[in-house]
Amino acid sequence: MKQKGTPQETTPDTPEAKAAALLDALRARQSETNRAGMVRYGINVARAYGVPVSRLRVLARETGRDADTARRLWASAIHEARILACLIHDPAAVSPEELEAMVAAIDSWDLCDQFVNTLARRTPVPRRTARRWILAGPAFVKRAGLSLLACLAVHDKTADEETLEADLRAVAAVCADERRIVAKAASWVFRQIGKRNERLRRAALAQAAGVLDTAKGKAAFAARDAIAELTRPDMAERVAGRAG
Repeated sequence: MKQKGTPQETTPDTPEAKAAALLDALRARQSETNRAGMVRYGINVARAYGVPVSRLRVLARETGRDADTARRLWASAIHEARILACLIHDPAAVSPEELEAMVAAIDSWDLCDQFVNTLARRTPVPRRTARRWILAGPAFVKRAGLSLLACLAVHDKTADEETLEADLRAVAAVCADERRIVAKAASWVFRQIGKRNERLRRAALAQAAGVLDTAKGKAAFAARDAIAELTRPDMAERVAGRAG
């Protein structure tokens, strides 16, 4: 039993207090060593503390789904706070306008991919959103659209072959973009869809070959990378045994 006069431990119970406590926890974990490692991977550390994603996942589990707290974390503009916001946000509570504002604010590839995989793909119409984003001009918005299609290729088990073939055509149509973060994401889509089954592997190879015929520089990377992986004998054998 607490003695009289001893401060009582309290749990923050408002979104403002929760967000403030989480930001304090992130600041307490700052690491210049980790920030240097992030730089080597091409991550924007201008507003980063160097907190590992594994620690962010622990904080997310402890916090649970909380849309209001997530919004306050995102508004802080701290890199790790924004990743944590994606982890705890409620996809059902994200309006189309909020989602668009979030994607427009992304400034690093790792935040982009976390945003897509943990939040955007769970929103009501992710494929429609992805196909719109891949037509955007800003690199991180375009990457978000491509990464979202790659995630859906893995997680959306209800998508039929015609839908995924349409995704391949949509990606091939934007593969002239020579920005590295875009080209790598385009390759990811080709590879993930191509691994679904043999029909889609052949469709992905056909689209990639078409891109390779016309693309140059980094834009050709997506096609070469996908073709190299999808034509490996072990990959072809593995995919051949998968049902549509």
